[in-house]
Amino acid sequence: MKLGLFLALAFPIAFYAQDRSGVTGKNEYPNAYSSGSAKVSPFTNSSRLFKDWSISVGGGAAVFQNADLSSFYDGKINLGWNGYASIDKQITHTFGISVLYQMGKLNQKAMLPGAAGIAAGVATAWTKYQQISILGDINFSNLIRRVDNHSPYRWALHGYAGVGLQGYNTLLLDNDMSRYSTVPKRIPIEIDQKLGFDTFFYQIGTGVKYNASKLIDIEARAMYIITGDDSFDGGGYGKNAVPRYNAITSGHSDNFVTVNLGLSFKLGKHDTHLAWYDPMQDINSRINVLENTTDDFVVCQKGDKDNDGVCDDWDRQLDTPAGARVDGAGVALDMDLDGVIDLYDKCVTVPGPVENNGCPINTPPTNK
Repeated sequence: MKLGLFLALAFPIAFYAQDRSGVTGKNEYPNAYSSGSAKVSPFTNSSRLFKDWSISVGGGAAVFQNADLSSFYDGKINLGWNGYASIDKQITHTFGISVLYQMGKLNQKAMLPGAAGIAAGVATAWTKYQQISILGDINFSNLIRRVDNHSPYRWALHGYAGVGLQGYNTLLLDNDMSRYSTVPKRIPIEIDQKLGFDTFFYQIGTGVKYNASKLIDIEARAMYIITGDDSFDGGGYGKNAVPRYNAITSGHSDNFVTVNLGLSFKLGKHDTHLAWYDPMQDINSRINVLENTTDDFVVCQKGDKDNDGVCDDWDRQLDTPAGARVDGAGVALDMDLDGVIDLYDKCVTVPGPVENNGCPINTPPTNK
């Protein structure tokens, strides 16, 4: 009965004692979640050391690289244009992610083979598009850099890859399709493709960034966009459409290239953005500071050769026997002041000659 009552009271106390670590909750430090370290605090927005959000805008040229109606015709380039805006989140110093909006216009020309081409002449077309995508960003410079030259770096090489949705409008005109005043009347080839979940596209690319200031980055970016759509270039729906502009080449995806120049506006109160932060550089910088810091006060610069706990800098007895108790000056203690240190004195509290192990004459030594 008594044993059962004791256990019933003891077990809750024991479990509660195991849960205590000198603090009132897990949000206080040190505790079991901080490995005993006192220099730990919760990670909040106020404890961030660098910025990790930015807004980017840019624009440039756009040309078809692989399509039935090409941006390259008769030795000339029919340049189009494109622009983009994105919200960027840097996840680590080597990886970020962006929500990207792109729009632009692509210009093309082509000529059908045979009699159809003679009747139609050189066709001109354009494609206006809008795209929304998720874009991953790998900072190759931070991924590769592992040697610190003790100076800041301002250039970084980036790689991009992403997927998104697109909508587009196309228009194609030629001498045969645009006969409004003749019989039979013809109408131009047009497509109005709404943005939807069945209009996936993919993109990959690379770029370089320049850290112009703590607020702005300058970027040059080249992207290769795979539409996965044979009608994106303005040739009409499918290879069997009449006239058969989509049958000029055997490809099933109209792909194009964009080359852009843009700006990134870094958001936040900190001086450094996470994209320009290299942990190894920070570690080496801290080591360099420690190595070049002047020592204002050095403890035990000469060491403690006799291991008595008193530094040789102020030890008045540098050869204290091992095991002897010493005072603050490193001198072995002799409580009865008889010239025999307590380590060897058989009568610690009574003076005596050295010949009698520190005990008075005719007094046998006592065992300490």
